[in-house]
Amino acid sequence: MNEEYGLLEAGEDGAVGDEWEDIDVADTEADRIARRQDREFLEFRKRIKNTERLKVEASVFDDATLGALYKLVQDGHIDAFGGPISTGKEANVYTALAPDGEVAVKVYRINASDFRQMREYLDGDPRFEGIGSDKKKVVVAWTKKEFANLNRARNAGVRVPEPIAIERNVLVMEYLGGEDQRAKRLNEVDVENPRTAFEVVREYMRRLYSAGLIHGDLSEYNVVVHEGELCLLDLGQAVTVHHPNSREFLERDCYNVAAFFRRQGLEIDEDALLAAVTDPDPDPSGGGEREA
Repeated sequence: MNEEYGLLEAGEDGAVGDEWEDIDVADTEADRIARRQDREFLEFRKRIKNTERLKVEASVFDDATLGALYKLVQDGHIDAFGGPISTGKEANVYTALAPDGEVAVKVYRINASDFRQMREYLDGDPRFEGIGSDKKKVVVAWTKKEFANLNRARNAGVRVPEPIAIERNVLVMEYLGGEDQRAKRLNEVDVENPRTAFEVVREYMRRLYSAGLIHGDLSEYNVVVHEGELCLLDLGQAVTVHHPNSREFLERDCYNVAAFFRRQGLEIDEDALLAAVTDPDPDPSGGGEREA
């Protein structure tokens, strides 16, 4: 596929970092609905659990999660569920119909058995102080953090799914894909113009850094091609530049990106890429790449 991979214009929000934004993890209407379990909610729960395409697991759709989905339906963000897009250790992503078309619904598991992989991103972030190891509070805060990170990335001119709504551990966002399938990851396509693709990913990394964010898990597995644009996914773990491990995460991102594009025939130096990402006044003609 021979794409030019256009870039978005950055917004006017020049604030660096969102680490001081409060994240409210108190009970929401979804929790209250789950406790109340009125007749309409019980019918909704039965309907969802009888939907074969969802492959429902108790660890994903507990009563409080169903309450969150019910609230999103009541608020007009979701009309009907489709099938699963992807499954992971911490979250599943599903398609859904909304009033304006198809959306993606990311459901974080409250009852996930192990949060150790999340912990390195949580420790040292002031937004998570006082949450401790309470699974519900951790997941709710993590979901709200991804919503905030997506908004900050879009304001910085980085192409990510548009966040639409959030309720407890459920995030509704733009669906990237067509009628038949989700958008393909960078590792799933034949990259015919790797230099241009690299330049776009490098610029996205620089824009995130300038906005006070570091992806923290960037690789060819969470960059997709959608309608001729490269889009970054999975910003739940993204940290601010003030996080104590931010430099380590950024260096790892640079290593992963450089390694992928070296396999595409480019000579990419991760140290030069790191310098380009952190340079407040970059040279658009270079940064991380040498002619192969």
